[in-house]
Amino acid sequence: MRILLTGHDGYIGTVMATTLRDAGHEVHGIDSGLFAACAFGPQPLAPVATQADVREITPASLDGFDAVVHLANLSNDPLGNLDPDLTFAVNHRATVKLAEMAREAGVGRFVFASSCSLYGAAGQDAVTETAPFNPVTPYGEAKVLAERDLKPLATDSFAPVFMRNATVYGVSPRLRFDLVVNNLTAWAMATGQIRMKSDGSPWRPLVHVRDVCSAFGAALDAPPEAVSGEAFNVGAASENYRIREVAEIVGEEVDGTRVTFAEGASPDARSYRVAFDKITERLGWTPEWTVRDGVREVRDALAGLDLQPETFEGPRYSRIAHLQSLLDSGRLQPDLRWADAIPA
Repeated sequence: MRILLTGHDGYIGTVMATTLRDAGHEVHGIDSGLFAACAFGPQPLAPVATQADVREITPASLDGFDAVVHLANLSNDPLGNLDPDLTFAVNHRATVKLAEMAREAGVGRFVFASSCSLYGAAGQDAVTETAPFNPVTPYGEAKVLAERDLKPLATDSFAPVFMRNATVYGVSPRLRFDLVVNNLTAWAMATGQIRMKSDGSPWRPLVHVRDVCSAFGAALDAPPEAVSGEAFNVGAASENYRIREVAEIVGEEVDGTRVTFAEGASPDARSYRVAFDKITERLGWTPEWTVRDGVREVRDALAGLDLQPETFEGPRYSRIAHLQSLLDSGRLQPDLRWADAIPA
């Protein structure tokens, strides 16, 4: 396929571009360049790319593509809380506008990076794709609204697909330490301690970034009738963890780490376990990575580095800290558009 990949220069996008290209697809990228300075390790060969804000994409940008893989969203709950309307503008309204233009341009498939965050506070039972939504953040709410408005766009020739990713982890050329597995591993490597500020009881489904990319590949390869208008939870039942379990795995894999929990503290309201039978049954996809594998990968990538908490919580590796630094410097406007031309 000839694929337009939005957000190709992000945490998932840099891995996705390589994965899709290795699968034989022709990949073109669009990215605003917000996180170009957040590089980690060797950089991959970039796809043919245009620098543009997803809110400014024009119909002409979509001509000649077989599929759009849409990753370009404001990326997590804290960032969504920075300015909720910005999250709705980008993650909901711009997403729907992009899909409408793609359909008009004759694009056949629109693979949307949704999230298990739309399940929110879902209790103890593993939720399927038919479960009611209960988002507790603007980020989760925007994903709900985007799916709601994308589904009616489906036609015999246009197939929107909703990939509800579990919480992602793993090494990327745009590494993030504001994701739970990466964050706890970084704390252990830098300080020898993990001090949990809660009791660690909330549940999270977790998935490696490379598994996310292979799942998107499965959605692109499937017959249109198998995926059109469908949502797929992306992960595995065995990869639902309590946060304290993740901390304990990190403690086992990073020598000399001491793990403590603030017993009796109020747990995070975002607690959900997720079922993943549908993606296996419909698309024949299963993940290859476990959280323990991911902890080892991040540990090994950080070995030998002079890593301090102020480093991995700073602008290079934390998305909200990075954007805040660009805002404070005046390089970004409050609407997260560049104050001047998009930097090369």
